[in-house]
Amino acid sequence: MDSDYLAVLAPAAGLFDVAFPNLGDTLHTMGMRVRHASGSMTLFGTNDLPVLSLPGGGVLIGYLFGQDGMPISDSAKFSEHANPAQTRKHILETCWGSYLIIQPDAHAPEAFTITRAPSAAGNLPCIYSIQAGSGFLTSDISLAIRAGLYRKQIDWDFIAHRLTYPGIKTQRCGFVDLVELLPGCSLSVSGSEIAARQAWTPWDFVRPDQRYRHRREAADHIRHAVSIAVRAWTHADRSILLELSGGLDSSIVAACLRDSHARVICCNLTTSVPGVDERHYAHLMARQLDVELHTERLEIDRARFDFTPSPDSIAPGMGALQHAIDEIMESAAERHGADAYHSGGGGDSVFCYLRTAAPAADALRASGFRAAWAASRDLSKLHQCTLWKAGRLTIAKLRRPPTSPYHDDATFLAPSTANVSPEAHPWFTAPKHALPGDRERLFDLAGNQLFQGQASRGARRPLRFPLLSQPVMEACLRAPSWMWIADGKNRALARAAFSDVLPPDVMNRQSKATYMSYLGAVYEKNKHHIADFLLSGRLQSQRLLDARAIHDFVARPLPPRDQTFLRMFDLCMVENWVRHQP
Repeated sequence: MDSDYLAVLAPAAGLFDVAFPNLGDTLHTMGMRVRHASGSMTLFGTNDLPVLSLPGGGVLIGYLFGQDGMPISDSAKFSEHANPAQTRKHILETCWGSYLIIQPDAHAPEAFTITRAPSAAGNLPCIYSIQAGSGFLTSDISLAIRAGLYRKQIDWDFIAHRLTYPGIKTQRCGFVDLVELLPGCSLSVSGSEIAARQAWTPWDFVRPDQRYRHRREAADHIRHAVSIAVRAWTHADRSILLELSGGLDSSIVAACLRDSHARVICCNLTTSVPGVDERHYAHLMARQLDVELHTERLEIDRARFDFTPSPDSIAPGMGALQHAIDEIMESAAERHGADAYHSGGGGDSVFCYLRTAAPAADALRASGFRAAWAASRDLSKLHQCTLWKAGRLTIAKLRRPPTSPYHDDATFLAPSTANVSPEAHPWFTAPKHALPGDRERLFDLAGNQLFQGQASRGARRPLRFPLLSQPVMEACLRAPSWMWIADGKNRALARAAFSDVLPPDVMNRQSKATYMSYLGAVYEKNKHHIADFLLSGRLQSQRLLDARAIHDFVARPLPPRDQTFLRMFDLCMVENWVRHQP
């Protein structure tokens, strides 16, 4: 990681040395030093950790950019906001980045408010364990463990929840008494009282008064936001390994890097089975940047189910495919001397790639019959169905109850595991009259937080997702869902916004690469090993799995287009993680 921190809370102001004797010396040997002290909190960080003082004894760590994308390194910008709440509000509304704000209460030195940036596009997580006013916040749990502040113990209730609701990101972690402060949330700490709340919500940007009225206006604002976000990160990363798939999202990131002062290395991935070869499109974009396209090959044998997770891993997150890609990209970054990875990850969610009739349903509810008729035409063209069918699906979408973000999956689980209740994500509380498409796109956007930090290559070099930056999310959310399927094209506004800088073959393509054939080949080759791996492991010892169902599944030939085997991969990911914990 490009910068690490460990903020330690003493029971009361002035008692740090008593509560944590020799901690400073221990952290010094780990390359960390005191970067800030206020009240009962002492902040340790690496030398390259950006630190910005705030009014009232507060501090901001990480990267902060203005609306123009330029780095902010002068605290004088906030001098007129003496009240901590005003300072936070000003930063959330007029700045963006990958940061953490720590502010003491002027009237109670033991009380603090910690606020995490709304976007997880950067590389600065916030993990904490606080009890009775004592504890820590950190970017890397291994720092707290090495410092003797924490000892790992698996939270099996969390594991059961993770197995049952694999697509939900919550504040809970895989270890007991360890919590993650989610993006856009604030944590108030006052003695034994600890409370988390939303400081920023994406629902503010889909309100009718925030909505763009015209496509051209929307496309212009989206282009401006994406361009600024991509270029802003080049101030932090001078040499970038761009993971250029050749798809629309990574190609837009590439287009914004053209003529930047950063050195850009384009890296493309292919497999030995069909489905992922997008070199034609990636070559077109690399040529636009006037750089060479480096191609890496992902062989079936590289996919492993038993590997050591990163020491900063706080929950299951990396599976066999991600591990294989991780190793390849890390090797490429070493070979080319890259400072950071940049990816188009999250683009589908930000650019509203919905596969339902929700955009036409939104148009009918928000703008009436004429807009709904036009959106239904776009929908029928996009999905190559009749206008009658598109209209019927639109009416059905409006009549059905709102889509739930909680999608449980009891496949291969013991009956007792399937009784776990879902835990909420802050973005799942939708306004009363939220549109169907807005619900779907925001629930999907929340799911991107699952893969933030799961790639271990981000531990050695920052892994950036510029399209998940705050200004990009806000600009894209303001565009109503029906604008995103204009002329029967998915992600239509993104295409329109960058039409003059994308090769026509890239801009007009509707297909997307898929690893399904690769993963199917991996399963067929390893299915008996997978079954043995699961049924001889810790999940089975905790009685979380249905052994008979697993045996029966691997004993049968895999039916065409059956993707149930992906569930086996998900279980293996969790099993591998718990195997490598105490």
